[in-house]
Order: sequence, then structure tokens, then C-alpha cells
Amino acid sequence: MRFPTPLPSRLWFPLAVALTLLAPLAAPAQSTTPPEPLQAIERLDVGRYLGTWYEIAKYPNRFQRQCVADTQALYRQRDDGQIDVVNRCRQANGEMTEAVGRARQDGPADSPRLEVRFASAWLSWLPMVWANYWVIDLDPGYQLVAVSEPNREYLWVLSRTPAVDAAAYQALLGRLQAKGFDLSKLEKTAQP
Repeated sequence: MRFPTPLPSRLWFPLAVALTLLAPLAAPAQSTTPPEPLQAIERLDVGRYLGTWYEIAKYPNRFQRQCVADTQALYRQRDDGQIDVVNRCRQANGEMTEAVGRARQDGPADSPRLEVRFASAWLSWLPMVWANYWVIDLDPGYQLVAVSEPNREYLWVLSRTPAVDAAAYQALLGRLQAKGFDLSKLEKTAQP
């Protein structure tokens, strides 16, 4: 067996420099293009959206840090056209905690873009207390929904039942990924 002749030492440095400079050209191109602007669904029938939704998964966030299980949201229509929002979850000590807020539609009566606030009513005139709540994916039967906001910093997957069909969930995850969401950040919510 014959071994190749080693390169002379005077050629090692130029060869190493050349390989270092050419390596980025050989690497697959990484897309740094930001995702398309997030779009909400075309229209939302608020009457059908009202009721109880169970959290199936979410991006972790500071205001749900204490929630360990049984997270759900209740939406009720108010006489003034706005919506009462009651978010509940179980804490590590076993107690349920509740946050009560208000939602309003941003746009016409079938707008899927809502704004929510959990601050006191006397602060409601301040624009910064209202957060975007966009319905970005919703099945025709109003059973499985994804909610986010334009910057994709928050994401919730909600269902009418504490458990969701695995195939429907996987299909939704595929659509969320196509919309530019990082699914590795999504954490499942424990439901009884």
C-alpha cells in the first residue's frame, strides 16, 4: 500500500487560508429574509368564538409564568359590544388563579383583529394597555384556533376541548411554521 506524499510545510499555511476563505462559499445559503408580515384570518364570527377555550400550547411568556396546568380562557359578550375575557390556570401549589380583562375588535364587526387589556378600566384610554390579539388560524367548525400578534412574539393554540386530535394539531403546526413561527419555542400545556 502506498501513502500519499505529505505536502511540504511551506504549502500548509496558504492552503489553510484558502480553505478558510472558501468555506463560506461551500456552506449552504442561510436565509436571513424576515418572514412575510403576519396575516389574520379573513373574518371572525365573534358570536361563534365566544365561550370556553382550552390552551393546548403556547410560547412561554412572563404573565403566565405561574401557570402549570388547566389553562383556559372564557369569552363573554358585553352589552357595550366589547368582550369580557377571563383567563384561568392552575398554579404549582394547586390553586387556580384568574385574570379578568376586556377585548374589543379592531375594525369592522367581523374583524379577526382584536385588542385586549388586563389593566384597570380607568387606564383603558391609554393605547399601550391594549395588546394585539389576532386570530391567525381557525378551523371552519370553530374548534381549534391559533392566536398571535404582528411581531410573532406570542402564540397560543386553543381548543374547545382539553384534548385535540393529533392530526388536526400537526396540520395546524405545519400552517404555523409556514407563517414563520418557530415551533421549537412552542410548549404544550398540561390539561386534565
